[in-house]
Amino acid sequence: MGRGKSNDPKDAKVKEKTQMQLKRRIGCFDGVSFIIGTIVGAGIFVSPTGVLKHSLLNVGVALTIWTASGLVSLMGSLCYAELGTALPFSGGEYSHIKRGIGSVPAFVFIWTSTFTKPASNAARALLFAEYVTQPFYSICPAPEVLKKCLALAVLWSLGILNGRSVKVAAWVQTVFTLLKMVALSVIAVGGIVLLVGGRKENLARFEDMFGSEMPNASQIAEAFFQGLYAYGGWWSLNYMAEEMKNPSRNIPLTVMTAVPAVIVFYLLVNISYLTVLTPKEIVSSVAVAVTWADRVIPSVAWIIPLFVAVSIFGALNSSMFTLGRLSYAGSQSGHLPVLISMLNVHTCTPAPAMIFSTTIASIFIIPSDLIMLTNYFGFSAWLMIGLTCASLIVLRYREPNLHRPYKVFLPVPFVMVAMSLFLVLAPIVWSPNMQYFYASLFMLGSLIVYIPFVHFKLHFSFFDKITCYLQLLLEVSPADGYDESKCE
Repeated sequence: MGRGKSNDPKDAKVKEKTQMQLKRRIGCFDGVSFIIGTIVGAGIFVSPTGVLKHSLLNVGVALTIWTASGLVSLMGSLCYAELGTALPFSGGEYSHIKRGIGSVPAFVFIWTSTFTKPASNAARALLFAEYVTQPFYSICPAPEVLKKCLALAVLWSLGILNGRSVKVAAWVQTVFTLLKMVALSVIAVGGIVLLVGGRKENLARFEDMFGSEMPNASQIAEAFFQGLYAYGGWWSLNYMAEEMKNPSRNIPLTVMTAVPAVIVFYLLVNISYLTVLTPKEIVSSVAVAVTWADRVIPSVAWIIPLFVAVSIFGALNSSMFTLGRLSYAGSQSGHLPVLISMLNVHTCTPAPAMIFSTTIASIFIIPSDLIMLTNYFGFSAWLMIGLTCASLIVLRYREPNLHRPYKVFLPVPFVMVAMSLFLVLAPIVWSPNMQYFYASLFMLGSLIVYIPFVHFKLHFSFFDKITCYLQLLLEVSPADGYDESKCE
């Protein structure tokens, strides 16, 4: 089971001198890069069609839903900012659910995340390999073996990078985030120039934005669901709260900078697409950004697929970084093998946690059909967001004296809990499928592991020998009882 953690600043100072810990190396700018890099993947470049399709090609409704989805994501990130500043520990939702609601739901979260998050990383790696290899094969499909080998190479390169140096990983994230923002800026500015130019065909879609057929409540809800999916990743900062410099200041500042920036860019990019392409063309396009570039900048349209690959790479790096911290936090609480909570004695990085999460992602690469199964776990992400926001409410009343450098307006977490409940139930009610039942059964199956190994602390002595051997091989040490001055 987890050990207690103190919020007393004096205790923290003593702890820094006597224990080996993750170092606070991530500043505000790095945090902004990680959040934007996690949210902005391939979707906005390739197929931002879900919102428009379910809005029945109504431009006004689609843009409204993009805005509303961004505001909901901002509300959620502000709730997380309060939890991250009050409880600045690695693990994100896991740490907050465990503190607010208890060990069992936290274990269910890490059990599910250990399955779904690496699968998501595997899917990103395969998509990156697709964009990198396909130009060399013209109209013919690239060999599956080549794509899988490249995906594995990318996964392990980033896994080793994140396991060896936080500074280099943050630098890589910053560079790739800046590159993808350059790509979004090219599209956004191009659309604004054409819109300001005032050509009739460019203005046509905006003269009567709400004039076409209006979607019904069910369709609006589905469009909203698609919009929220596009903003996925706003919660990533809390996974690195233990490594943030001055978290009391930087976590709220980072959130209030990154998420509004993404909202603005998403709106500008969608307006640019609609300026150049009709709603029907957008919905039918395989890669909207490429189609846009063919119309606006045909001589350099080839650069867009390159930017898509860059965007996927940056999102993968950020996701792998945060997943390693989740595994690290789960191991610290006794929910994963103790080796995973150890830190490299030279760099103070969670190398075993990175190896663990990268290995699982690699397994998903091989039979890539398994990745499709994780689509049915989408509801579980919002279930955990709802539990996290509920934890905030519980802690407000149960621990009123907990030091909170930042406090969100209390009705906001109530709205997020209600929104999460709706988003958990909506896909199951509207399109019932046996896969949702299997996904729920898998989550509940975590209790089969929790009861003997966590609650009753069942232990096998031969695991200690394996742990000692791997500890020597990897040059790692427990996060407690080690002089941090040895870390370089």
